[in-house]
Amino acid sequence: MTLCPVALAVGCKKCPVFSVCLVKGQIGDYKPPKEPAPKKDKE
Repeated sequence: MTLCPVALAVGCKKCPVFSVCLVKGQIGDYKPPKEPAPKKDKE
């Protein structure tokens, strides 16, 4: 649930304090990028 007024208006990534925000995942709309699963080598 987005509670941050900046995240509601423009989104977390456009916020001026995005890089130092400690609660962007809890009160904002930020979702960390998913890491791709490692590929298995077929031998």
